[in-house]
Amino acid sequence: MKTKGVLQSTFAAAVVLMLTLELMCVRPIDANQESGTVIPAESRPCVDCHAFEFMQRALQDLKKTAFNLDSRTESLVLRAEKRALCDCMPANALS
Repeated sequence: MKTKGVLQSTFAAAVVLMLTLELMCVRPIDANQESGTVIPAESRPCVDCHAFEFMQRALQDLKKTAFNLDSRTESLVLRAEKRALCDCMPANALS
């Protein structure tokens, strides 16, 4: 039982030591510090341009989806027509 208490206290001391080391290694963030590079306002696209580009990409995605759905629908219709044709005709008449 005594070894269990020693192990727990050793573990607690190790955790406290690790937290202390982490706090010492982390430096505070300056409020004036900027992240990344600054792009001048003249060269940045406006909000309307971003919205237009986004809408263009969304429209292209919708067109692709519509084309895929259209082609899948067409193949399903052809398969259903073939199945209906096979059901109403005798098997020897198809060959």
